[in-house]
Amino acid sequence: MNVMRIAAFSDGDVGGNPAGIVLCDELPTAEVMQACAAEVGFSETAFAARLERGDGWRVRYFAPESEVPFCGHATIALGAALAGREGDGVFSLKLNEAEISVEGRLENGVLTSALQSPPTNSLKLGQAGIDAVLDLFSLQHNQLDDSLPPARIHGGANHLVIALKDRSTLAAMDYDLDTGRDFMRQNDLVTIMLVHRRGSRDFDVRNAFASGGVLEDPATGAAAAAFAGYLRDLEWDHGGRIHIVQGEDMGARSLITAEFNADPGTSIRISGTTRNML
Repeated sequence: MNVMRIAAFSDGDVGGNPAGIVLCDELPTAEVMQACAAEVGFSETAFAARLERGDGWRVRYFAPESEVPFCGHATIALGAALAGREGDGVFSLKLNEAEISVEGRLENGVLTSALQSPPTNSLKLGQAGIDAVLDLFSLQHNQLDDSLPPARIHGGANHLVIALKDRSTLAAMDYDLDTGRDFMRQNDLVTIMLVHRRGSRDFDVRNAFASGGVLEDPATGAAAAAFAGYLRDLEWDHGGRIHIVQGEDMGARSLITAEFNADPGTSIRISGTTRNML
């Protein structure tokens, strides 16, 4: 099986989140895709096959230990792979639970990609949920940024968002992988997103991804889409665009841009650059 390795949301020729990309005539069985994703070892591998009617692609995403309904960074990598093979364009994607699109283009020798996310929604987290997630990360209530209340957020997959007052607290993020895996799977979560606000439109982020068997994800497009929808639900002063820096604390600085209108629940445009990995 030919697996392309592409880092999405790269910072020039460094950083980004590696994804495996497999373009095939027909999707393999789930067991084969799961085994392939485990062997590749990246946080996600995307498998894509052209639909029979020829006007789109059927896509499934696998982490090393589980299938996920939607993965933003692997979709960005897929957009670059499709543009490299098919030329610049917008490609329709049929996921397990949604239909979206991704645009791939070659600009000044760099493949850029932008996806349109599934619909978004958010729900403030109750006190019991807040206590549980703080316990997981050994955090205290006084370390939270009250301007961004803890919430369950969705943009094609489920996440939690926890905002922290101090950048140093974000840098010190730590938790037990096995405990985190159990917590995320019991609560149907793909990641838990820890956020530090640098400004109304600029955020530093770390994403715990124990549900997929990975301690931390260096760039998470699906969570970025969910987070943008959450800010819109809060009627945050976002100006229709936010910028996320992720992965910096793990040596894989990644840059994510989210653009969106004011209509609640509507699709979020997530974009970034990519780089091929040897």
